[in-house]
Amino acid sequence: MAVISEIELTDNEFLRQFETTFDGKLAKIEYALQDRKIFLTKIKMPEGSEEHMNDFIITVFKEVEDREIRLVPTCPEIAKFMRSNRRKYKKLLPVGINI
Repeated sequence: MAVISEIELTDNEFLRQFETTFDGKLAKIEYALQDRKIFLTKIKMPEGSEEHMNDFIITVFKEVEDREIRLVPTCPEIAKFMRSNRRKYKKLLPVGINI
């Protein structure tokens, strides 16, 4: 499995999604913003690039952390990643939310 050291992330505010490309194909994580919280609602990875999904999620989590807002993963794949890395990313969750 190849590790991507730097993912170029674009915030497409019009479509409310974070975007990047893998091998020229678009990957996206859709979101909804509400009261200093970002709800990550859906992830779409291009066929053949699923092995990069964790790197993409980590990059989005870093962006959320840099913006100093709270993160609510409502998408099953992102919630699963959050549960697997609970200790590292727990600080991103809003108070009272457990994954």
